[in-house]
Amino acid sequence: MYIMDGIVYAGEKQAPVRVSGVRPLEGHRLWVRFSTGEAKIFDFTPLLKDPAFAPLEDPAVFRGVYIDYGVTVWNDGDIDISPTYLYEHAAAEDTASA
Repeated sequence: MYIMDGIVYAGEKQAPVRVSGVRPLEGHRLWVRFSTGEAKIFDFTPLLKDPAFAPLEDPAVFRGVYIDYGVTVWNDGDIDISPTYLYEHAAAEDTASA
């Protein structure tokens, strides 16, 4: 049990998930290494329909991915995605190609 901002939570406090490595792959996919030590593959294709991510349809822009304070970003930080979202929605590296 732990207390944060005056609220009591059950269980142990977990460190936030951060991105520690990222590489763009073909087909608008990302190889992502997380602070947990796990590597996963995230398929960005479904998110490209969202206006916030539409610029990433351009392969040159997509390849410009980098990490800023543990967060995956593009276009000088104008586009980013939560490390937790990537972690929860990515496939394990060994099953992503299956």
